Amino acid sequence: MKEISIGEFARRSRLSLKALRLYDERGVLVPARVDQASGYRYYDTAQLDQARLVVMMRQLQLPLAAIREMLACDPADAAERIAEHWREVESAHDARRELADYLVSRLSGKRPVMYEVATREMPERSLLCLKRNVDDQAQWAFGKEFIAIIRERPLPKIEGRAGAVFCIQWGWVSADSDGPVEWCKPVPHAEAHALAERYPELTLRTEPAHGEVFVTLPADYGLAQWQLAIESMQAWEQEHGDEDERLALTPEDLGMRITYLATGPVTAPVADCDFALPFVLER
Repeated sequence: MKEISIGEFARRSRLSLKALRLYDERGVLVPARVDQASGYRYYDTAQLDQARLVVMMRQLQLPLAAIREMLACDPADAAERIAEHWREVESAHDARRELADYLVSRLSGKRPVMYEVATREMPERSLLCLKRNVDDQAQWAFGKEFIAIIRERPLPKIEGRAGAVFCIQWGWVSADSDGPVEWCKPVPHAEAHALAERYPELTLRTEPAHGEVFVTLPADYGLAQWQLAIESMQAWEQEHGDEDERLALTPEDLGMRITYLATGPVTAPVADCDFALPFVLER
């Protein structure tokens, strides 16, 4: 193979010098040789194929860290990772289309298509919780941290939705807003204080009995679907309310709940989850 200068490599790969320096720093496309005296970078012509792969992967909006891993792994594995990434992109695109259709209908004065809303009663529960301010980049890592804690020292199992792990979004979570978010695991009342001693990093609190309105979504929901779920529940409240007795949703005070890992029916092909808002009766 032939060694060429960074300038020639930039010309032939159609990548800027700035991009090549960045890819070197991130370990994505490392020069074949760096001159110790001048610091000048030299590339092997065989790396031109890798450079073209990097360009195409970046056009799919793959992070540099993911590209670095794909270039280092077996091509078949890399192909499967790209396919999975694209499935996620298409799913997110479909969810945003739903939100766009909803906004167009609403702003045009039409009745938007909404998700089906149901109600349920939730009993008083003892909860072990972990609460933190996180943005959209950190929220899933936070959830995994909580699940790891309760799996390391297993807790008694409570069947059904009332016993499932859930998180409360006390505020909007996005690139601009950091919640806060609280992860919760219901535990038996009689054992709550003893269990709390085994989990000093978690907070024990009691949640009073209440009603909830909820929307069921696939576990791979997107943020756009989350927003549509909220809109559906708020529209349901307006439709079912009257002057004498009103079902009042209280998201500002009680927070959006997202329930995961419940036992019971699931929505094929993935386990279901649901979004819920507590309500109170106002007379």
